[in-house]
Amino acid sequence: MSQLAQLSEAEIEERYYLTGGTAIAFTLAGFAEHKESFSVQFAGGSEHFLTILLGVQPEAGCLIIDCSGSVEINRRFPESLRNVFVARPGGIHVQFTTGQAREITFRGARAFAVPLPKFIVRLQRREVFRIETPLARPLQFHARLAGGHWLTLPAHDISVAGVGLSAGNHANLEAGIALANCRFALPAERHEILVQAVVRHVTALELRAGVTQWRVGLQFVDLRRADDKQLQRYIVQVEHQRHELS
Repeated sequence: MSQLAQLSEAEIEERYYLTGGTAIAFTLAGFAEHKESFSVQFAGGSEHFLTILLGVQPEAGCLIIDCSGSVEINRRFPESLRNVFVARPGGIHVQFTTGQAREITFRGARAFAVPLPKFIVRLQRREVFRIETPLARPLQFHARLAGGHWLTLPAHDISVAGVGLSAGNHANLEAGIALANCRFALPAERHEILVQAVVRHVTALELRAGVTQWRVGLQFVDLRRADDKQLQRYIVQVEHQRHELS
């Protein structure tokens, strides 16, 4: 059994997950279009088989998947009340759980229909999902430096573990520096997120015409649970909006 399949429901709820019927149907339809291979674990994890997603029927609330090549597995699979799907499209761990399957005919062939999941878990390396922030209105990250000066830089990516900043110069920052008082505001949120951070890297990027830009990577320290959830909501919203635009 994979590491993801061993996560408990409580652990899954605490990690990055995609919710909402429209977003879930859209994401699964994308996997079906690209014929992503999924491992299906059923019967309490004691049995499994490989399948591909064939299609999504949002109006019926179901996901269509291909049958197994094993007659015995095809006979036993509809008896399972809980089925865990696991894949790694593009190196990103994806996991979701569905209810009981039923056998159907889809495009003239045998297939299974399972209920659409309530959420989809997406975990990158170190179980952190990182997104690039919108370029039109980038998040502004504020930090107090030694000597009392405030540093304000735009963010180019963010996750619940840290943030990447863009700077015209290295701003006297170097790896290992602790920033005790940092804050930033997410769109549509009334309260700023207050956090401590540590500089993990300061990297120079050579742009056109010999212009140098600096990327500053910060790691959050002791991010509050409420702020973690607020950040996750923002990440889901940005990812969902990008799916809709594409």
